[in-house]
Amino acid sequence: MNQPEEKDLFDRIKKGDEKAFEMLFHKYYGHLCSFASKIINDDTSAEEIVQDLFVKLWEKRGKLFIETSFKNYLFRSVKNLCLNFIQHNKTKIQHAQIVLSEIESNFSDDDNYPEIDLAFKIEESINSLPEKRKEIFRLSRQEGLKYHEIAQKLNISIKTVETQMSLAIKTLRDKLKNYSSFFTFL
Repeated sequence: MNQPEEKDLFDRIKKGDEKAFEMLFHKYYGHLCSFASKIINDDTSAEEIVQDLFVKLWEKRGKLFIETSFKNYLFRSVKNLCLNFIQHNKTKIQHAQIVLSEIESNFSDDDNYPEIDLAFKIEESINSLPEKRKEIFRLSRQEGLKYHEIAQKLNISIKTVETQMSLAIKTLRDKLKNYSSFFTFL
């Protein structure tokens, strides 16, 4: 696609032309997924990153201003999102290592292990959630479904899933506040 064609396509997308957006998606989606996968070495996360980019692109289409070519913009955006993903994962791993070292330093072999109590307390707290909220929480945290997958499976909106998850996490955080160093893993 040459520069004038890209500019025309971009102008059509800015005006809300879904067909133009679909053309852009089909043209670049596979290439962007492959590019992202090479950076983060995770096909599933790479696809999510690219899908998120396209969602944001559509949502902010009216406000976008692209000085370079559309292709360069897309690949640069994916690269930046991948770097953010890597940094976020490093931070999670570092935090988990800190928590584990704190746990290990606080307990000797003779101590009771509070994580056993925690497992029971977590299950008890999850079971105390309202039915729908409990189901949404389990689908997300125990079955690993994404919010859009849960919404589709339960035939509810993504916003409802987000709200219910937020309420579930708040409730569990309150009920498990005595186990705050462990709660980060939940």
